[in-house]
Amino acid sequence: MRIVTRGDLDGLAASVLISEMEPVDDIMIVHPQDITDRKVRITATDILANLPYHPDAGMWFDHHAHTVMPQAAFKGAYQVAPSVARVIFNYYRSARLQRFAHLVDETDRFDAANLTRQDVDDPSGVILLGFLIDPRTGMSGDFRALFVSLAERLRSREITALLNDPDIRDRVAMLRNEDRQFREFLLQHSVAHGPVVVTDYRNVVHPPAGNRFLIYTVFPECHVSVRIQWGPEHKLVAVNIGHSIFNRSCAVNVGELCRNYGGGGHVGAGACVLRAESADFAIKVIVRKLQQGV
Repeated sequence: MRIVTRGDLDGLAASVLISEMEPVDDIMIVHPQDITDRKVRITATDILANLPYHPDAGMWFDHHAHTVMPQAAFKGAYQVAPSVARVIFNYYRSARLQRFAHLVDETDRFDAANLTRQDVDDPSGVILLGFLIDPRTGMSGDFRALFVSLAERLRSREITALLNDPDIRDRVAMLRNEDRQFREFLLQHSVAHGPVVVTDYRNVVHPPAGNRFLIYTVFPECHVSVRIQWGPEHKLVAVNIGHSIFNRSCAVNVGELCRNYGGGGHVGAGACVLRAESADFAIKVIVRKLQQGV
C-alpha cells in the first residue's frame, strides 16, 4: 500500500504509525490542493493522511475542523484533533504503537502551535525535527528522500539518537547558523499593518532558512502573520496565515477565512492559493479582515 500525505511533521508521524499497522511499500508527498483538484491518481491501495477526502482511497485519516466530509462510509477515521497522528493513534489503539506516544504528543504540540519561546528560539527533540522538515523552513536538499528515510529511522530509533546522525546533525547546524540571517530577513521583508505582519517572499530568490514562528519574536506586537510566496512557475500565489502563538488575541477563524479563497486550515492557522492576477487585491482584503478581527 502507499501512504499519500503532506510533507511535514504530522505527515511524518502519520507515516510512522500507519507503516507499523499496514503493509506500506511507498510514501508519496503531495499538496492538499492537488487532491482537491484531482491532479493525483488515487486508488484503493492508497492511504490518505492529513489530506482532503478522495472517494477512490482505500483508507482516509484527517483532523481539520473544516474538512468536507464524505457522504458515503469510508475506512479510516476523522475527528477534530491537534494532529492527524493523534487520530491514527486513537483509531488503531494498538500496543504496537505505544512506543510512539511521545512522538504523537509532541506532534500534537507542533501541529497545534502549542509551543514555548524556548521551543522557537532553541528547539530540541521532536520539535526540532518538526522545524527541520517543515517545508516553510526552506531547507534545501532532496526532501522526499529525507522524509522517507526519517519515517524508516523513527520506527526503530529514539529521537535523540536520530538527531545525532551525521546527515541530520549537519542540517541542524545549518538551521541554527541561518537563524540570525532569517531574523534579519524578516525585518527587511515584513511590514506591520497594526496587529498584522505581512512577509512577502515573491521578490526573493534564495531566502534564508528559518522556523516559521520566529516572526512572532521579531514582531512581538503583532498578533497574526501573513506569509506570501510564489507557487510553481509563478502562476499562483500561496498565502499562509497564522495567529501568534504567544499572543492569541486574534479572533478571526483563519481556517474559515482561507476557505473563502479555496483553502482551509484550523482556527489559528490556514492557507490558500490565489490566482496571480488577482492575488494583491485578495491579500489586501484578507489583511483588512484580520485587522478588524483583532
